[in-house]
Formats: sequence, structure tokens, C-alpha cells
Amino acid sequence: MIRRCDDGGSATAEFAVIVPAVVLLIALTAGSLSAVGRLVRLEHAVAQAARLAARGETGRVAELVAAIADARVEAIAAEGDLVCVTASAVPGVPLPLPELSARSCALEGGR
Repeated sequence: MIRRCDDGGSATAEFAVIVPAVVLLIALTAGSLSAVGRLVRLEHAVAQAARLAARGETGRVAELVAAIADARVEAIAAEGDLVCVTASAVPGVPLPLPELSARSCALEGGR
């Protein structure tokens, strides 16, 4: 009598292991891309805020950064002929990522 090996359930078991791994990979990729997009918005906001602060409109800097990147201004500092703005924001995704931070400078009095 010849015994046959039945591999019918092995494909189902392999599929059950692979699907969660693929879903996790897709979720991590989407979360990372979201965090990078938020960092780009933060850098754009800080650059705009530095130009605004260099023109002497420091009162509107925090409002601008919050509107563009949903972030907070950490510092506005004069460094020689430059006015520098530093801001930070939380990544906004449920991943163990550090706080996002950006800094930009503009020539004081520049138009």
C-alpha cells in the first residue's frame, strides 16, 4: 500500500503567516510616508516663518507655523544678520518616531 502526503493545508498556513506580515509592512510604509510629508510641511512652514520674522513680523510666526504644519515654534533668534526660527511637531502617526524638528534662517530686513 502506498501512502500519499497531503500538502493541501500547507498553502493555507503559509498564507495565514504571510498576510499579517504584508499588512504590517504596508502600514509601516504608509506611516513613514505620512511622517515624511509632515516633515516637508514643517520645513516649508519654518522657511516661511523665518522670512516673516526677518521682516519684523514676529507676532504672526507662531500662527503661520501652526496653520501650515500644525507645529509649535520653539525659538526665534537673531544670529548676526540672520533671523532663525526653530519649530517642532509630533510625527502624527502611531509609530515610535522621534519628534520632528526643523530650523530655517533668513536675512534680517530682507524683502
